[in-house]
Amino acid sequence: MHRTAVASTLITQVGYDQDSQTLEIMFSTESIYQFFNVPSSVYDELMCAPSKEECYSSKIGNRFPYLRIK
Repeated sequence: MHRTAVASTLITQVGYDQDSQTLEIMFSTESIYQFFNVPSSVYDELMCAPSKEECYSSKIGNRFPYLRIK
């Protein structure tokens, strides 16, 4: 999945596949997680948020099934 670099302290890259509604996040620790069944509106909100960490904590965090892929 193609990821885009973001300006954030803890989140370094974000990718999204609209067909499968899969959100992929790379953290500054270089760990990568995929979150499933994430609506595109949540992805859009994350990408526009002034604080990616706050948006992640309030909108994504443990709210969607996920898998650590790295």
